[in-house]
Amino acid sequence: MAYPTSVNSQITDAVTQSNLETIGSSPGQSLAYLQQILASTAGMAMQNAVSNQQNLNNVSAAVSTKCVNYLLGKAGK
Repeated sequence: MAYPTSVNSQITDAVTQSNLETIGSSPGQSLAYLQQILASTAGMAMQNAVSNQQNLNNVSAAVSTKCVNYLLGKAGK
């Protein structure tokens, strides 16, 4: 129960309970938000890894083609 005031005690109790509800649910909401951010970050990291691997495969194919052309004597042609 709230401290005695000139305001009706039912009103002060309702406000106090509302404040406690907000304060009590904050840790759970914070953890849920953190998990969403971590999942999003992990997803972006995987997308970047796949993109980098695809780009490396393109560079490797170009280098292999250049080397084969050099070995076949088509370097300057």
